[in-house]
Amino acid sequence: MEFTYSIRKATVKDAEDVISMIEELAEYENMLDQCKLTPEIFRKDGFGEDPAFHCIIAEAKTATGVVQTVGYALYYYIYSTFKGRNVYLEDVYVKKPYRKHGIGGDLMKTVAKIAIEKGCSQYRFACLGWNSGALDFYKSVGARDMTNIEDWHMLRFEKVELHDFASKLGKK
Repeated sequence: MEFTYSIRKATVKDAEDVISMIEELAEYENMLDQCKLTPEIFRKDGFGEDPAFHCIIAEAKTATGVVQTVGYALYYYIYSTFKGRNVYLEDVYVKKPYRKHGIGGDLMKTVAKIAIEKGCSQYRFACLGWNSGALDFYKSVGARDMTNIEDWHMLRFEKVELHDFASKLGKK
């Protein structure tokens, strides 16, 4: 398949395409049952008064002129009390027929350039341990696996645990 591609900032109109790719990614990661995001939530959270994230998309144009969304990167800013502003890449995804053409790397590089423009000191992301192909790629381009270097563990509260924990604050 012959095509060219470009990367641009996502808009409200891209919600359905991005949600479709998020579901594809969730299926690949064996987590589709956990994927509850809808286009409506995506639009509200990303394009409302207080955006929770930023998103860029890759569009491919075929030789016949057909244009379609083929990838995305979703990121947001976090803060390090040691180093200041950081960017966190939540997802990078490229549809299967468009992989191995540099699109995923270009999506990641675009986020890196945005991070530099915003004065970020770090670019953070996570990768499932079984995804050795992705881990190998990230390491080959200079990413450090903090699991091995500093023994950091990623922890989280899910919704039920979050509510349970918050309700116990101040109680002994």
